[in-house]
Amino acid sequence: MLLTKERTRTFQFPTAFTILFAITLFAIGLTWIVPAGSYSKLSYDASQNTLLVENPQGDVTIVPANQEELKKRQINIGIDQFVNGTIRKPIAIPDTYEKLEQSPKGLSDIAISMVEGTVEGADIIVFILILGGMIGVINRTGAFNAGLVTLSEKTKGREFLFVALVCIVMALGGTSCGLEEEAVAFYPILVPIFLTLGFDSIVCVGAIFLAASIGTAFSTINPFSVVIASNAAGISFTEGIGVRTFGLAVGMAVVIGYLYWYCKKIKADPSFSYTYEDRDAFRERFLKGKDLNEKVPFTLRRKIILTLFAIAFPMMIWGVSTQGWWFGQMAASFLAIAIVIIFISGLREKEAVEAFTQGASELVAVSLIIGMARGVNIILEQGMVSDTILAWASELVAGMHGSVFAVSQMFIFFLLGLVVPSSSGLAVLSMPIMAPLADTVMIPRDIVVSAYNWGQYAMLFLAPTGLVLVTLQMLDIPFNKWVKFVLPIVLFLLGFGSLLLIAQVMML
Repeated sequence: MLLTKERTRTFQFPTAFTILFAITLFAIGLTWIVPAGSYSKLSYDASQNTLLVENPQGDVTIVPANQEELKKRQINIGIDQFVNGTIRKPIAIPDTYEKLEQSPKGLSDIAISMVEGTVEGADIIVFILILGGMIGVINRTGAFNAGLVTLSEKTKGREFLFVALVCIVMALGGTSCGLEEEAVAFYPILVPIFLTLGFDSIVCVGAIFLAASIGTAFSTINPFSVVIASNAAGISFTEGIGVRTFGLAVGMAVVIGYLYWYCKKIKADPSFSYTYEDRDAFRERFLKGKDLNEKVPFTLRRKIILTLFAIAFPMMIWGVSTQGWWFGQMAASFLAIAIVIIFISGLREKEAVEAFTQGASELVAVSLIIGMARGVNIILEQGMVSDTILAWASELVAGMHGSVFAVSQMFIFFLLGLVVPSSSGLAVLSMPIMAPLADTVMIPRDIVVSAYNWGQYAMLFLAPTGLVLVTLQMLDIPFNKWVKFVLPIVLFLLGFGSLLLIAQVMML
């Protein structure tokens, strides 16, 4: 008699690529179900100093760039916000929504949208590949290994202090300059440090992505969310800044406290880690070739290389926040520093080139995820679904009681964050429509801006069409494990945000 063994298959959660493929199919389905429609859009033509008004049918009218033309269209935004480049994307014009002929997408659009999304995201993709190349070169010099060994010796007994400091820095970066996509630059340097301190992959993404996002959720002066949203709502970004600052302090404390609880748990019992079964592969990936028990000389050359690498990050933040840098300039600055490191590394020319290309190749999958995610947004835009959903949402909340209106707005922005996962994109699309509704229920427009901030970013902790899958792909964390970890913070943000919104309305 032959004995047969039944194979037991353990369920593996789908990868980021499969999740985005399924979402792409869902987006295509929406273009068949949701009625097509569009608002008229207004944009500024800097070359001619004129305003371009495009109606839902695509006809463009050119009008003078002055405040009177904006007032005619119920747009309560200063013309200077268009002229100085603060508002660059087309603004939706209130009361202009029209239903259009259905424009459904088909299966053939899946591949097309992925390619178009990759082309559209070329700037951030180049940035990520150059970052990977620079990391590859530094790894080859042994500088990272030497630095990690030194750090592990000096931080014994105070490991969580480093996690808390990273959280504070990332949250401050988020609230001040919208540190989101740029945060991917910090993983290659910080993840090995977290592993050296005895933490897991969840702590890495929590201290970097989660902390930066909670800072952005409670934006105080972030030009890419609260400033552009306030401008689009026709108010100063300083309105409501006190409430947002209070929220930021509470949010930072909650995130740090949550990470402390989690770190304490995995220190006491490593098997508590949400990614325990993947720990060996994760450590191999980020500590490859690094023996923390081996004393590696921390030579002057290696110290200079790590110093140059560290300089790249404050330089990036300075450029984004004060010089108007975007991914092209950030990529160029990282490439320039990588070239300098190659020249002083002592590596042979072929060895340096191989290290750079190998480092870049390890982030190709991350780059492709960006293209696929943007492809979903392209399908929704071309299928003219987004404006219809916005029009439905505006009708839903019109005329509600102030407190109910404010909280409902937050949950509407929570849902819109899945359809339009860009903070600036959602701001210019929705604020000219949603902000005037606050006047009808007699509450200040800055409450709508706060509702936008808290609702959208609660979704961006989860939205596969945003930065989440890029981050998880970079750290090889299954999406379901991330949801398990981040869900308490999402619930906190929605609950705490609701309390703050109600309190603001009650104090009027």
